[in-house]
Amino acid sequence: MGSMPVPPHKTLLVVDDDPSMHELVRVMLAGTEWEVDGVPGGEEALERLHTRAYDVVLTDILMPGMDGLTLLGCLRQGHPDMSVVVTTIKNTPDHVLGSLRRDAAGYLSKPFTRDALIIALQEALSRPLDHDDIKVLSDSPHWISLQIRCKLATADRLTQFVRELPNDLEPDEREGVAMAFRELLINAIEHGGHLDPRKTVDLSYIRTARAIVYYIRDPGEGFSPDKLEHAAASDQPLRHIELRQQMGIRAGGFGMLMAKNFADELIYSAKGNEVILIKYL
Repeated sequence: MGSMPVPPHKTLLVVDDDPSMHELVRVMLAGTEWEVDGVPGGEEALERLHTRAYDVVLTDILMPGMDGLTLLGCLRQGHPDMSVVVTTIKNTPDHVLGSLRRDAAGYLSKPFTRDALIIALQEALSRPLDHDDIKVLSDSPHWISLQIRCKLATADRLTQFVRELPNDLEPDEREGVAMAFRELLINAIEHGGHLDPRKTVDLSYIRTARAIVYYIRDPGEGFSPDKLEHAAASDQPLRHIELRQQMGIRAGGFGMLMAKNFADELIYSAKGNEVILIKYL
């Protein structure tokens, strides 16, 4: 017997000038908790939102008339807490940063899978937006610097955006680098910032002709990577699991191992609260 479809109780407004996109999202979300509505552009979306509330808005960036980033800016003024997931086929740093600056809850590069769509929508719903969680300090396409509050949810949200920056990497390489970045960021937030949202982590994405460099600096007192027994970087890759249980810290610790696997170089500062991940092109 097939599983029963879930009756819709979450509402999604799709804003896209391409009718096939509306059809695709409807098909992807058929039988789930999502009920899908659609409009062809930004002006129509704002009109619709005057008369009806939605749980999430999914908007394309490149549309005739009002584009998605302008719509996002208008929503921030009129509907400051609206969860918006941005989609685009043209993945440029200004699209990624423009979405971040306007507090998009998620970012999907087209074409996306059904799983990626559902995860992005669920995450957009589950994370309340604090408008200063992520600050853009530098927005040059070759040198992007951000400052983020020490909250795990913010690391997950940011990873969606950072995943799309090196859009010329092979998809599996891009995924690997994104996961390594996420693990290093979570280490910085958890061990350096002790999950204290008053503290911040600085990070930069630097693009040179031959490499991609991620730099992360946390507010902690640092550590020595060789002396970290509760991480899986040592010769006994599973010993850290029991140690972490004894120490009462969450399951994890594969971050440094993953980062080592995906990075071509991983370099820590003497104090240990700064790390650089380098991926050669």
